[in-house]
Amino acid sequence: MSAIAWTAAGSLAAWLWLLLCQGLFWRTDVRLPQRTEPAGWPSVCVVVPARDEAPVLPASLPSLLAQDYPGRAEIFLIDDGSSDGTGELARELARRHGGLPLTVDSPGEPPAGWTGKLWAVRHGIGLARARDPEYLLLTDADIAHAPDSMRELVAAARTGSFDAVSQMARLRVESPWERLVVPAFVYFFAQLYPFRRIGRKGARTAAAAGGCVLLRADAAARARIPDAIRHAVIDDVALARAVKRGGGHIWLGLAERVDSVRPYPGLRDLWRMVSRSAYAQLRHNPVLLAGTVAGLALVYLVPPVALVAGLAGGDPAAALGGGLAWLVMTGTYVPMLRYYRQPLWLAPLLPFTAFLYLLMTVDSAVQHYRGRGAAWKGRTYTRPDAVPDEG
Repeated sequence: MSAIAWTAAGSLAAWLWLLLCQGLFWRTDVRLPQRTEPAGWPSVCVVVPARDEAPVLPASLPSLLAQDYPGRAEIFLIDDGSSDGTGELARELARRHGGLPLTVDSPGEPPAGWTGKLWAVRHGIGLARARDPEYLLLTDADIAHAPDSMRELVAAARTGSFDAVSQMARLRVESPWERLVVPAFVYFFAQLYPFRRIGRKGARTAAAAGGCVLLRADAAARARIPDAIRHAVIDDVALARAVKRGGGHIWLGLAERVDSVRPYPGLRDLWRMVSRSAYAQLRHNPVLLAGTVAGLALVYLVPPVALVAGLAGGDPAAALGGGLAWLVMTGTYVPMLRYYRQPLWLAPLLPFTAFLYLLMTVDSAVQHYRGRGAAWKGRTYTRPDAVPDEG
């Protein structure tokens, strides 16, 4: 066989392994587990870090204020040095909509070694502890919750004896670029952190989705959240790992009625979102970067290239290997497109989307070595271990 045929065979083998041995990552049926309502509803404090979130608050905060929760619940919105009136807008929305009690406070500028978001979360948890809640709901300012979101999360946590229950919010997919890039973002995340493994006791895989995490207060104290992860690059994954290291039982799945309202209308917006922390995910290691680029090329780019080259050059082995690998790839992407209610003709375009992610990752490394740090809502982080998640 030719070299390209052998490469195509390697890509096909990789896809068969991913299909069968990577925790069924491609399935989208991991939703909130079976749950029953508890006899007594525990108290919950909601912590919302917010920096310059005035554009999205009117679509998200009223959904928290309107939570239909039978127990005691209170919201703490922590205004992280906003310049757009986020705090006052939050107070106005609370006056207009009523609902759960809302406290708006500000922690001041974060000290050295803290990201602004985690410093705001720390301040919010500190305020919440005065209420002695049993659970903390950590949610981003761009997340809109269905009216029964909190009670469903609490019921799931109680029924399954989970210390942390997290839902991957359904991201916005309205612009052409969002339709092309966003479902793949969740698909790649699930490939790295298969949801089925996360909820399995004894499994090493740990991850959470920072936009929606219900956390037992005693588990947070035991894991020293957020102090123990103040340097974390991907803070939601670091939170899950800290809880699991402390003996906690965690769960992560796809949301049905928890949505992100943050728009990413253009490629530039999505590029910035991914490249800000892509190289940090690789621990700023050039060897891991090279391996990631090679892996992305083998798994996602080789199949269409081998198919076209095999057909054009009369190499049936290359065409067959590339075609089968592309077919498996396309099939594993279909469930995610259905979850996002997107047309299935986008599935064969996954190699192109993966190529964009490859370029974003390389650009993230380039920006790191140029010493520019990571910009996040007017704040620049120069430390390699102090890059915040979107929030």
